[in-house]
Amino acid sequence: MSRIGEVRRKTRETDVSVTLNLDGGPRDIATGVGFFDHMLTALAVHGGLGLTVRAQGDLDVDCHHTVEDVGIALGQALGQALGGKEGLRRYGSAYIPMDEALGFCALDLSGRAFLVFSAAFPEERVGAFDTCMTGEFFRALAVNAGVTLHLECRYGKNSHHMIEALFKAFAHALREGAAVEGTEVLSSKGVL
Repeated sequence: MSRIGEVRRKTRETDVSVTLNLDGGPRDIATGVGFFDHMLTALAVHGGLGLTVRAQGDLDVDCHHTVEDVGIALGQALGQALGGKEGLRRYGSAYIPMDEALGFCALDLSGRAFLVFSAAFPEERVGAFDTCMTGEFFRALAVNAGVTLHLECRYGKNSHHMIEALFKAFAHALREGAAVEGTEVLSSKGVL
């Protein structure tokens, strides 16, 4: 069973292509936003994912459109890769410490899009990445993948560490939820 999603999203503001393999593979990420590339790489490594991301965006404005559109495309690719969700463990959760910061993620690969996001970053920016875009990225991903996603940075003092803890917590929760354990959809309804 192939668990791969491929999406190309082209707008007047961005040109994004994403290939996602839930079962691993090459990782090659270039968005023009260094810290965001670092976070996507951490997501791929900790999630056991094959991930290729190419993005060109209007970075002369700011990183907003690029980060959000990568979230949209990655969410759509994740939705494709999950397919009909037969045999998936479905639920996943993880606490991830990153030095002084503690990130938490719980998710349900339910087909129902919902985001609860709680994090107060002390800095406005990490490199060229606006910290407020962390929530926007995960919102775009959750809505487009059909994932119920709860993310919280319980505490922290360094925005880099806090955001990295959230990305890694999401990665580990996704790895758990996307694990194949059987052949049926895990739902009393028989379908998600």
